[in-house]
Amino acid sequence: MRGLWKAYGAKVAVAGIDLDVPAGSFYGLVGPNGAGKTTALSMASGLLRPDAGSVRIHGRDLWADPLAVKAQIGVLPDGVRLFDRLTGAQLVTYAGLLQGLDRPTVTARTGDLLAAMGLTADAGTLVVDYSAGMTKKIALACALVHAPRILLLDEPFEAVDPVSAANIRQILASYVASGGTVIVSSHVMDLVQRMCDHVAIISAGHVLAAGGVDEVRGDASLEDRFVELVGGRASGEGLAWLHTSPASS
Repeated sequence: MRGLWKAYGAKVAVAGIDLDVPAGSFYGLVGPNGAGKTTALSMASGLLRPDAGSVRIHGRDLWADPLAVKAQIGVLPDGVRLFDRLTGAQLVTYAGLLQGLDRPTVTARTGDLLAAMGLTADAGTLVVDYSAGMTKKIALACALVHAPRILLLDEPFEAVDPVSAANIRQILASYVASGGTVIVSSHVMDLVQRMCDHVAIISAGHVLAAGGVDEVRGDASLEDRFVELVGGRASGEGLAWLHTSPASS
């Protein structure tokens, strides 16, 4: 990403972000709410056109050749919007067919992905009847069905139960080990610290620090380094009434 800029009226969401994501890395984007993470990911995936700047994926300009470049990426966007009157199996099948895969390949991959996500028993259930966690998993399956070289995932573990989250982490770790690249935004610092090998801290549309996780956090935890750079920690003063002792019986 080079010089990415996006404003909504007077509000600047992303202010000239420069970022290099190495191929084969597990890259975390962390930042407070409203930092610009989702906007940056949306521009990097071609869902949102920047006001200025460029995105190059494996050397190819995203906006100069969008169809060819988008074929290489899988996207789990913020606030997933799905064709939720399809069943889970139908939705993944549809996503695969849209990517140009033949039906036998799509059928086989859909079965594999539903099994990996723990959704085989719900393959025939309408997505509108899925829980929030199940919806997140079926959306991830849609992002994976065409075996992209790069995954851009916005809060992939939000509303996902711990067992499912562990399964998803294992799937993504295997994907990276085989040469894929994952870019993931998350508010959970411990998760990013354990899962990612690279990280960028974003605040107010700017990159405050970027590089290897150990390089960025230094001698502190990633959370402490994040708070140090972003600031805004409240002391809790003025809440003395919360500390009153319980009434005696």
